[in-house]
Amino acid sequence: MIYLDNAATSWPKPRGVAEAMVRFLDEVGANPGRSGHHLSVEAARIVYETREVVAHLFNAPDPLRVVFCNNATEAINLSLRGFLKAGDHIITSSMEHNSVMRPIRVLEQRGVAVTVVRCSGEGVLDPTWIETAIRPETVMIVLNHASNVTGSLLPVGEVGQIARMHDLLLLVDAAQTGGAYPIDMQSDCIDLLCFTGHKSLCGPMGTGGLIVGERVDVDRLDPLKCGGTGSRSEQEQQPDFLPDRYESGTLNAMGLAGLAVGVQYVVEQGVEVIRSQEITLTEQLIHGLAEIPGLAVQGGRDASRRTATVSFTLAGMAPSEIGLALDERHGILCRVGLHCAPAAHRTLGTFPAGTVRFGLGAFNTADEVEKAVEAVRCLAGEHA
Repeated sequence: MIYLDNAATSWPKPRGVAEAMVRFLDEVGANPGRSGHHLSVEAARIVYETREVVAHLFNAPDPLRVVFCNNATEAINLSLRGFLKAGDHIITSSMEHNSVMRPIRVLEQRGVAVTVVRCSGEGVLDPTWIETAIRPETVMIVLNHASNVTGSLLPVGEVGQIARMHDLLLLVDAAQTGGAYPIDMQSDCIDLLCFTGHKSLCGPMGTGGLIVGERVDVDRLDPLKCGGTGSRSEQEQQPDFLPDRYESGTLNAMGLAGLAVGVQYVVEQGVEVIRSQEITLTEQLIHGLAEIPGLAVQGGRDASRRTATVSFTLAGMAPSEIGLALDERHGILCRVGLHCAPAAHRTLGTFPAGTVRFGLGAFNTADEVEKAVEAVRCLAGEHA
């Protein structure tokens, strides 16, 4: 079996992730921040150390500004629905995932104006196109760091500079890049960073979060939910300080114990090292696929300008047909269809059928890439 669905979730996980989760259940098990006994204190320590390693990886201003959520989707909803008001204007791109598109369409019905800047047919965004769309009422720019369809990297750093010049906030969906591409909240001028734990951060599902930059007015950023936090229990009002303001209810402490190990693995390996390895594999994959007659690789061919996610179509075969054959006959696991990103597929011209997506990860090998290319070549030959 060859697992090429890392753009959906990474697998396998580094050694120690599962062990940390089991240890939490077997040896800790208590609710962090809810009691004064030593097991509760140990649970709180594990959660805080996870904040620290996440803040370190992304060069966040303060570990206490790392707000844990179930995933990047919840973090995006907290950012958008918590901050934007009727009369505001936001700018986004045509390569966004539905985790962005669906919340903004809801907000649009509530009076928030939305401009979707169309990217090129290869999923490329020119930063000047964003600047041209700015209006007096614009308050935020929302971008994914990389497309989950093509892996195309958007110019987050350049857009961040534009946002600062115009006193706007920049929200970045880092679901596809966190752990696989260097991210520095300070130098990239990112104000709201939404991340997920189960992809390139090598953690379990049900983990992720929002890092709130220092330029964000937290008085304006309303919580998605309110309730018990273990702090200020004498008050019926929601705490006004971070991270408690946004973390009502018991956290997934077991999952966060696993996430800490996954992120620490990324830190120890080095994001630049992981990135270099994935570029090499992506180059091999694109080169091999491009030689197959009738096959079209979506997005640019330069592996240094994309993540290790590669989508393609094959003349005469539906993506669903290809995916099923790869799984059942060749033991290659990938994803097909629209990948929850219909706007991106409309931009690429692959809507409504979608594409076949190979998502490489930190644990894939050159031999696996070679076998995957050969399997696609075999399918193409049968349908020539």
